[in-house]
Amino acid sequence: MFGKKHDRIETLIGVSTQIKGTVELKGTLRLDGEFEGNVKADWVVVGEKGHLKGDIHSNGVIIGGLVEGNIHAREYIEIMTKGKVFGDVYTSKLAILEGGLFEGRSKMQKREVEGEISVSFKQEIE
Repeated sequence: MFGKKHDRIETLIGVSTQIKGTVELKGTLRLDGEFEGNVKADWVVVGEKGHLKGDIHSNGVIIGGLVEGNIHAREYIEIMTKGKVFGDVYTSKLAILEGGLFEGRSKMQKREVEGEISVSFKQEIE
């Protein structure tokens, strides 16, 4: 899912948990509960029952639930089949699977890869 460096969850916010505030951590955050505030982590996974109201700053984000806020991801954003994003996204790669919902603006950022600049965009449309 994340690659070999980021293949485990370091922090989990469970289904029955509600948190308000700011979270900044190294590693991966999995959100299955409700969180209101900003998140800064290496990777963020919002599960199908997860709801985040705030901004995300990360290397990569996978959304299976609901995000209301802007997402800044250096590498990758994926909106899964049941995922919903209401806000702007800034990334070098964006994937929206069939059934995923995205309302906002996207800004594709250039990413330098081994001396080359590469920008990619993937979106599945019915």
